[in-house]
Amino acid sequence: MKKHIGLVVKDDDNARQQADRFEHWLVKKGLSVTRRQIGFPAEKRSEGSRKRSPKSLFCIFVLGGDGTFLSAVRWIGDQQTPIIGVKFGEVGFLAETTEDRLCEVAEAILKDQFTTRPQMRLQIQVLRKGEEIARESAFNDVVINKGALARLARIRTHIDGQFLTDYRADGLIVATPTGSTAYSLAAGGPIIHPSVPGILITPICPFTLTNRPLMVPDAATIKIQLAEDTSDIMLTCDGQVGLKIDGRDTVIIGKSPSPVQMITLPDQNYFDVLKAKLKWSGSRV
Repeated sequence: MKKHIGLVVKDDDNARQQADRFEHWLVKKGLSVTRRQIGFPAEKRSEGSRKRSPKSLFCIFVLGGDGTFLSAVRWIGDQQTPIIGVKFGEVGFLAETTEDRLCEVAEAILKDQFTTRPQMRLQIQVLRKGEEIARESAFNDVVINKGALARLARIRTHIDGQFLTDYRADGLIVATPTGSTAYSLAAGGPIIHPSVPGILITPICPFTLTNRPLMVPDAATIKIQLAEDTSDIMLTCDGQVGLKIDGRDTVIIGKSPSPVQMITLPDQNYFDVLKAKLKWSGSRV
């Protein structure tokens, strides 16, 4: 039985042209290809955008940046299909290889010469007066953010049923270790290695300066509620889907039982990507 390959492509001329050549290369090898084009801005919540990737996929190649990769992860859903990011231009945190090595890397993957590393994602449940109104997942982060003209949000936070604090801030980021290099990093959060088991909570511009980023165990359940008079607040998952929430809602966040199966290559090193992306320099002592 021939292998079935998934191809997720950024809506960009260079990525499309490379995808055309790569798809032709795969078909010549006798493989079947399912291709998905990702537009910008990110897809809005709709029935069409909820369609999942075929269960028969052997693996998925993502041609584009980190945003395209996050869209591909949403397309996979809970399925454990191996996935690899192929970055165009600058090095991306979620990319495992670059476009100039695409066919070389694909050749090894098609011969089963690869390993996968499970990386956690978050499961998010939104309850309104006790009834579920949304259930989502996030690979990078969940962000609760106020509108441009809204007052500071008051975000009551519990960890495993125990009250933590009322964050008075522009918002709150709940991130996976993978997502620690995304919005959380810009908000002053630490960088967490993807293999470290934990969930990162980072306030956005907190009114109380002693509210610092906090890492909790990955087994923890985080419950978030807004003050009753809080308005103009949006909850977003990976910057892909959003939902307006208010004081009637309870947001429950925990580790998803379905990790993302990242394809890893023996010559790729996380710290090399980190140094390149953050432009760290200096020589060894």
